[in-house]
Amino acid sequence: MFAGPVASAGTVSETPPAASMPQKAQPAPFKIPKSLSEVDNGKILGFGAELAEGHPGFADEAYKQRRVDICKIASKHEIGAPIPAIEYTAEETAVWSYVMNELAELFPAHACSEFLASWRELGFSPRRVPQLQEVSEFLQARSGWQIRPVAGLLHPRDFLNGLAFRTFHSTQYMRHGADPCWTPEPDIVHEMIGHVPMLAHPAFCQLAHAIGVASLGADEAQIWHLTKCYWYTVEFGVVREGGAVKAFGAGVLSSYGEMKNMASGRAGLREFDPFQKQPKMSYSDGYQKTYTVLDSFEDGAAKLEAYCKTLHVPLSDEVRQAVGLA
Repeated sequence: MFAGPVASAGTVSETPPAASMPQKAQPAPFKIPKSLSEVDNGKILGFGAELAEGHPGFADEAYKQRRVDICKIASKHEIGAPIPAIEYTAEETAVWSYVMNELAELFPAHACSEFLASWRELGFSPRRVPQLQEVSEFLQARSGWQIRPVAGLLHPRDFLNGLAFRTFHSTQYMRHGADPCWTPEPDIVHEMIGHVPMLAHPAFCQLAHAIGVASLGADEAQIWHLTKCYWYTVEFGVVREGGAVKAFGAGVLSSYGEMKNMASGRAGLREFDPFQKQPKMSYSDGYQKTYTVLDSFEDGAAKLEAYCKTLHVPLSDEVRQAVGLA
């Protein structure tokens, strides 16, 4: 998973212009990856041992050390090697069980049909936390996608670039048990319950892949725009289904309160248009006030693919072939 982008330092000429006006900072250069191995999964934006004061685990030193230990395992993983299994403790499994049982009650009425089909096929048990390797193998067989472990919130360019290579970067640590129904950052519950079932569905994957491909040639401003497109679809999107609106975004599907908020009808709906400026993302203002709605995943992907063609940096034939466009 990823967070919003951080500002990059610009470059300023050592020789001031004639009018002694400061030169405008230039954007940092970026490299278009030609393979997954060129996508950096080491730019982690916080949430290691130094948790924010409002985090449920802020004062729990044992919890913070446990996260660090799990993150080290992810950091050492090499592409192509099996993802090491995590031996989740009884306390961590209890958190998983509680959240899964709470959410499972809401899925039949409020989750989209694609999610429900994959959820049944996955057959997750409340008595056992899923392992990334087995889930990755499941996705490869269903949609051609795979999981790559990551130590925490990944820089948005790298996270979105991974989607172009049909790879989802997933955390492995568990949220703190003091507040099992809420987490300020992605964890194994959010990844497995919110993201994995949808990543088994080819039409949804087409949408996620389109965001990833668009990110390859995007400048910093466009990356921020695509981050918002991802946020309002993959994280908090809903889709029309049989005269109703159903959840497909991971931020909705993995949150009891968010799903109840969506189902209440109190929040507004806005059509998805990647060509338009996206609203400000809300991290801490409570539940979403508006949800982005798709008519279908195919329609959302088509809009993103059209937007991708407007970006300034064309993709080489080598890159296009690597991401399945040629």
